[in-house]
Amino acid sequence: MSITLSRINSSAATLTKNRTEESISPNSGMCVTCVDGCIGMCEIGKSAYRGHEVIYPQPFGVITTASEKTYPVDYSHFNIMGTAVGAHGIEADSDKAIFPNVNLEVAFGHDKGVKFRYPWIIPGIGSTDIAKNNWEGLAIGSALAGTGLTIGENVVGMDPESVIKKGRVTDTADLKRRVKLYKDHQRDGYGAIIVQANVEDTRLGTQEYAIEKLGVQVVELKWGQGAKNIGGEVKIKNLEKAQMLFERGYVVMPDPTDPVVIKAFENGAFKEFERHSRLGMVSEDSFAQRVEELRKAGAKYVFLKTGAYTPADLARAVKYASKYKIDLLTVDGAGGGTGMSPWRMMNEWGVPPVELHSLLYRYARQLADKGEYVPSLAVAGGFTFEDQIFKGLAIGAPFVRLVGMARGPIAAAMVGKTIGMTIDAHQVPVYVERFGQTRDEIFVTSGHLRKEIGDKEFETLPTGALGLYTYYERLAQGLRQLMCGSRKFTLEHISRDDLAALTRDAAEVSGIQYIMDYGKTEVEQILNS
Repeated sequence: MSITLSRINSSAATLTKNRTEESISPNSGMCVTCVDGCIGMCEIGKSAYRGHEVIYPQPFGVITTASEKTYPVDYSHFNIMGTAVGAHGIEADSDKAIFPNVNLEVAFGHDKGVKFRYPWIIPGIGSTDIAKNNWEGLAIGSALAGTGLTIGENVVGMDPESVIKKGRVTDTADLKRRVKLYKDHQRDGYGAIIVQANVEDTRLGTQEYAIEKLGVQVVELKWGQGAKNIGGEVKIKNLEKAQMLFERGYVVMPDPTDPVVIKAFENGAFKEFERHSRLGMVSEDSFAQRVEELRKAGAKYVFLKTGAYTPADLARAVKYASKYKIDLLTVDGAGGGTGMSPWRMMNEWGVPPVELHSLLYRYARQLADKGEYVPSLAVAGGFTFEDQIFKGLAIGAPFVRLVGMARGPIAAAMVGKTIGMTIDAHQVPVYVERFGQTRDEIFVTSGHLRKEIGDKEFETLPTGALGLYTYYERLAQGLRQLMCGSRKFTLEHISRDDLAALTRDAAEVSGIQYIMDYGKTEVEQILNS
């Protein structure tokens, strides 16, 4: 039986649709009857007059995006297994083994010195408008919750106020602000602000600057992400900024210094320039050298993030992270993104999350069985809720310590920010108004958080931070309930046996037991005793 996994030629992401919405060719995505005289609502039609602009999801700057492709196996093809017997990580006592007593704290790094209250991290949001416009909520909310936040690529290079001398950054406005917002609200040593770097950031000395001038202790090397297999991109609406980025060495299209291009832009032929980052060229020697440089510069912890590349590339990441004692390796599955990724690439490129994370476990297990160092691992790629977090931790147990999420936290921060704007304007929507008119009434965590940090600090919090903090509180309670049901009261007790595969395909891909075979040996022992 043939199953179509991809949607082609029309999507909300590219603001396109078919004329014959009920009759569409599954192979091409075209209307079954494509007629002369159509104005071109589909992606082919829109490409006929806007060309390369239609490669990217729109409207840029106010959206995050993820693919529409249906993968053959995903995390919904697994169920979390519970039991009626015993407890792990707590006394098997009905008065003690209750879900509020589940401990979600995680410590990792070479000295276990990085401590999070919750087992998740935002694994890299950088120079996009969506990140910059919501940074207050993301930074303050993450810090208050005691989780990690990664400042992604190109923040320094995109900042018009960055001071760059002889090709190296000496001062910034945006990066300085981003780090300060997090550190000013960090509590009791929990959480971490991480500064990531791509090719351009490395050339600018961004991480050395962050370590020496901003007191950042954690840095991350970037081999890519799950959304695309090329460098980061953004769109630029301002000619002067496009020219500045061109002068700083970025790939800017079309050439903003070309008089013909300048005239076309001024005449309105196009309204946005594209800024692209370069591809990194990975080799073991250059990787080892860069890790050593960062440690000599004062980095206390060095992370690595990689994307949905080939199994051989994943093996390289695992092996290099082992050999050079990386503190955290994040592996991001295909299909999602927070910035501007080519839409077809996002749908059709890379290894999907379940397959990628299953390979990751296999490779980590192989090294561990040989007695080699295995770094703490994080998995990313479409995680949004507590059940998925549990499954991500379980599929890679005992090596996976964190789950990476970006789109979910950004959505929570954006909603919190928007609700705050409606409160200030005295125009709270009916859907929200039923809970109240003030932040204390609407945000359910307000009372608890106000008590913890005091009235004065609470009143200064942006509502974007309240949105993220409250979303995280929901995830934490939901995860505690799931762990309690599996009788696992600390994270280190989560195992692959806490999952069952619902299909033979999911079992074959992941190595997780098929549900009809689950615990077969124990079943036979019970029945034959």
